[in-house]
Amino acid sequence: MVRTPWTVEFTALEEEVAVLRRRVREHLGNWGLRDLVDEAQLCVSELVANVITHVGAGTPATLAVLMNGSSLRIEVHDPDTRALPTLVAAEVDGEGGRGMALVEAITDRWGVQLREDRKVTWCELATGLPQIAGDGHDPSVTRAEALLNMYATLRPQFCSYERGPGRVSRAVAEESVIDVITDFLRWLRAHGCDVEEVLDHAQSRFETALSASGR
Repeated sequence: MVRTPWTVEFTALEEEVAVLRRRVREHLGNWGLRDLVDEAQLCVSELVANVITHVGAGTPATLAVLMNGSSLRIEVHDPDTRALPTLVAAEVDGEGGRGMALVEAITDRWGVQLREDRKVTWCELATGLPQIAGDGHDPSVTRAEALLNMYATLRPQFCSYERGPGRVSRAVAEESVIDVITDFLRWLRAHGCDVEEVLDHAQSRFETALSASGR
C-alpha cells in the first residue's frame, strides 16, 4: 500500500483541533492504520495545543503526517523558533505542563527541528509494519539523529537538522555534523586528550562497523 505523505495548513485555534483529529482519523483509516488512531489524535491535540499555549492563538501552522520507514511520523510546523517544547514536571492537580509528557509516554520518540523560518515539533509511533528494504534502522544512525536534534535546540542560530534526501537537506545536515564534531574535538583538547588518536580510533571503529554490515 502506498501511503502518500499529506500536509494541511491551519490556524492554531482550539476549534481547529477537532477538525485536525477528524482528518487524521480519515487518513489513518485509508492507510490501514486504524489501531494508531487514538494515539495519533492525542499527539496532534497536544502538539497543536503546545503551539496555541506557547506561540499564540491564531498562529499559522502546518500539520504533516507521513511514514518514516515503518513508523508513523506526525509533525507540527510553526514560525516561532524560540519557544521550544520541553518536558515539564507537572503538579498532580495541575491543568498544564503535561502535554509533551503525554507525547513522550505514548510515542517511540519525539523531537524538535529548527529550520531557518520555522520550528518543527515531531513524534513517531511504531506501526508494526515490515521494515522497507534498504531502510533498516541502524542504532548508531538513530542515536546520531537524536543528538543532532538536541544540538539544534542548544545552538539554534548555527545548527539545524532536517532529515531528508534533498541536496539542501543533506548540506544542512552536513554542516550540523561538522559543528558537532568540532565542539567534541575542542572538548577533547580542553581535557588534555590526544585529538588525533581519538580520530584514528573513531575511523578504525567506523570501518570495522562497515565491514561487519557488508556495506
